[in-house]
Amino acid sequence: MAFALAPLPYPDTALDPVISARTLSFHHALHHKTYVDNLNKLIENDPLGAMSLAEIVRATAGKADKTAHFNNAGQVFNHDFYWASLKPGGGGEPAGALKAQIDADLGGIAKLKTDLAAAAVGQFGSGWAWLVWKTKDRKLAIEKTANADTPLARGDAPLLTIDVWEHAYYLDHQNRRAAYVQAVIDKLLNWDWAAEQFAMAKG
Repeated sequence: MAFALAPLPYPDTALDPVISARTLSFHHALHHKTYVDNLNKLIENDPLGAMSLAEIVRATAGKADKTAHFNNAGQVFNHDFYWASLKPGGGGEPAGALKAQIDADLGGIAKLKTDLAAAAVGQFGSGWAWLVWKTKDRKLAIEKTANADTPLARGDAPLLTIDVWEHAYYLDHQNRRAAYVQAVIDKLLNWDWAAEQFAMAKG
């Protein structure tokens, strides 16, 4: 099976002014596409090629001889998830079952936003900040991962993510990662997507 670069779920201009069309174009058409192309080369004539993207991530996590497979599969998954975690006119707050779970596990929406921002800004170097459903613990958590790592590798279910690799924000915000992160949280987070992922994960 060969993987394809999924199209963005909105026009290049849809996330302005937080994320410009120029950043989206570079990020999606160059960075994301490179991970897809690299992964397809790696799985050609490989048993991993019969697996889904999520299965490849889980099968290669922590295996030294499959580091390239994990890095590229993880980055394809993470980027697909990041685009879905954003939407024009996003931000605001979740409702319903997800809001109730956030209140119970994370101390409410305001604290979640503060803690998610802290995780994103505090991730040293390249990486990601996540709202995660911990499958074994049956509760929500805020996590950060480095490079291509993803909660999926540990069997957990991501609900939202913020990309804090420099290419995600540097053209628009230069070294002001905190400004980018706060703007994403306030104006772009897709709580409808998070609620859908939560409903599927919790069962």
